[in-house]
Amino acid sequence: MKRLMQWGLRAITIFDWPLLCLLLLLGTLGLVVMHSAVGSTDWRFADQSRHFVVAFFVMWIVALVPLPWIMRVTPYVYAFSIVLLLGVEFHGEASKGAKRWLDLGVARIQPSEMLKITVPLMLAWYFHHYQGAKMKLMDLLIAGVLLAIPFLLIVRQPDLGTALLVFAVGFSVMYFAGLSFWLLIPVAVVITVGLGLILYYEDTLCAPGFDWVVLHEYQKGRVCTLLNPGMDPLGKGFHTIQSMIAVGSGGVYGKGYMMGTQTHLDFIPERTTDFVFAVFAEEFGLYGGIMLLVLYALVIIRGLSIAAHANNTYGRLVAGSLAMMMFVYVFVNIGMVTGILPVVGVPLPFMSYGGTALLTLGVACGLLMNIYRYKPPSLNP
Repeated sequence: MKRLMQWGLRAITIFDWPLLCLLLLLGTLGLVVMHSAVGSTDWRFADQSRHFVVAFFVMWIVALVPLPWIMRVTPYVYAFSIVLLLGVEFHGEASKGAKRWLDLGVARIQPSEMLKITVPLMLAWYFHHYQGAKMKLMDLLIAGVLLAIPFLLIVRQPDLGTALLVFAVGFSVMYFAGLSFWLLIPVAVVITVGLGLILYYEDTLCAPGFDWVVLHEYQKGRVCTLLNPGMDPLGKGFHTIQSMIAVGSGGVYGKGYMMGTQTHLDFIPERTTDFVFAVFAEEFGLYGGIMLLVLYALVIIRGLSIAAHANNTYGRLVAGSLAMMMFVYVFVNIGMVTGILPVVGVPLPFMSYGGTALLTLGVACGLLMNIYRYKPPSLNP
């Protein structure tokens, strides 16, 4: 009985309660919005409820595993995820013009989702061996290769949204590891000049038949649709136009729960997945949107706080990058729903329907709780 009580106490104390409370609030809100998005408690609502339960148990298990064990297996997990990506490259299943899935016989998986976790883990493991040492050019090049391999393999599928997310999370590890801020200025200048040139030469670049070389035709279409959704209002621009109408029609206070006309008259495509924020904004308005952003901000701040108080370099870099992963998820999804970013298929954390994304978030939150609890033997009382 005493051992059982000790195990139960340990199972409870592994949780970071501020983070857990925020996640429970987001999860509950996600199910409430999903109920409205599907119009009832149909199979999608039931599936999403099961996804949340599975994600919670995955989070709990990851939080229980000793952090040194995770550090030890990190290179092997990273290598395994790269092998799975190569499997997609040569034996993947194609769907809607993209080859992103791998059938293992017992399960059908999307390996690119793993890289959102394994890339920051691997880069953090690499920089952990340079505790406090000044970053050298060779360190930066090796880290760049570790990041470039999965990034390029995911781009080839093609899945630009996931590839950019993986790149952003990996780059945040490099930045937190000591990458000079001044090195970011040339990158910012190049991006600014590039965007300016795209805006200036929009008519030429978006003309039919003009080849962008570095982007697929559908990716070019998404950028051009962002610049001018009205060029194809019933085709490529339909998602963006209808989601913007839904967000705007919610006004300050919203139309009320289950009262969104754009939602329930089927004007919002993919309203349970990528465009679920349009459902939320239409029904809960500006105040509801601000409340949701505050919840996300508190989760991100809590993740950065865990990073700041981590007891080793590995934990600091992993926690910081996972907090930034949450930020990128939210920024990109809400940006594409409100028409300031192209549609790239990035889900809204804890709100969008989908088991794979929730599983990834469960692992990420479990790692944050693990890092929060971990104390090296020398620090244990």
